[in-house]
Amino acid sequence: MGTKNIYERFIWFDDRVKAKRYPNATSIANQFEISTKTAQRDIDFMRDRLSCPLIYDPGERGYFYKDDTFSLPMIYLSPEELSALLIARKALKDISGGTLGKELSSVLNKITNILTKHNVNEDAIDASFSLQLIEYSPVSENTFRAVLEGCLKKKRLSFTYFSPAKEEINERKVDPYHLFNYMGTWHLLAKCHLRDEIRDFALNRISKPELLNETCKVPADFDFKKYFLSSFGLYKGKLLREVTLRFSPIKAKWVRDQVWHKGQKAKYFADGSLELSFPVSGFSEIKMEILKHGADVEVIKPKSLRELIKAEAEKITQIY
Repeated sequence: MGTKNIYERFIWFDDRVKAKRYPNATSIANQFEISTKTAQRDIDFMRDRLSCPLIYDPGERGYFYKDDTFSLPMIYLSPEELSALLIARKALKDISGGTLGKELSSVLNKITNILTKHNVNEDAIDASFSLQLIEYSPVSENTFRAVLEGCLKKKRLSFTYFSPAKEEINERKVDPYHLFNYMGTWHLLAKCHLRDEIRDFALNRISKPELLNETCKVPADFDFKKYFLSSFGLYKGKLLREVTLRFSPIKAKWVRDQVWHKGQKAKYFADGSLELSFPVSGFSEIKMEILKHGADVEVIKPKSLRELIKAEAEKITQIY
């Protein structure tokens, strides 16, 4: 018997209890043509798992609610669904950083209400696990809503965009393809009409967003999964180069279980050191990752990246 049918029995029983009809196992069994043992298990589940304040009245030979204000959850969640909803709530709350405004707050409140009706304490949720993010970039509710709606409804967007690399602000008109969160910062993949190519826009650099009354469509050959897997990191390009990094024996112990790229190749040496090879389309992001590991990593190839790291190391020594 499916979960939907079982919960139908819960709702029927709840309605009878609220109507002071004093239902019991026999009444459920007769109504749904099930055994009285199964019906009693339903009642026990409602009391023990759904926290229904059921009390048996011997005189009426049926059940009533000790608390008349009790409300049965309108959606039954399996343990797996409950866990997924709990994780979704926490991820949404932590990734937003509390900056996405009233509409998302309303969503969070509704999820919390469902969870609490399934006997999950809100304080326990926050105390049990969290997502810790650093250097994330908050985004306004207005921007997030406009971009999300553009992606869902396939509507073009216009906005003002700040480019930190060129320190310029210009007007953009885009066909939104995909909205994603990378390392705590929201990004939009979109076809830029100004540059006539797919570009990555950080939402925190967008201002004055406007959803246009113009439809657009995602090209059949665009696959955001392939886009992300094409090379290491966030920044993509047509020219791919293979990078090989050698980690010291000490650092290799920590890095060996990490996935830097789905297509990476690992090579282990007798001294415990480790070489990782994977494709990159640009050096800016991998450069930051390499410097983060200090002297415990060496660029084996390409030579151009090796020289770039060497020059950066020399600049660092001049500071210190």
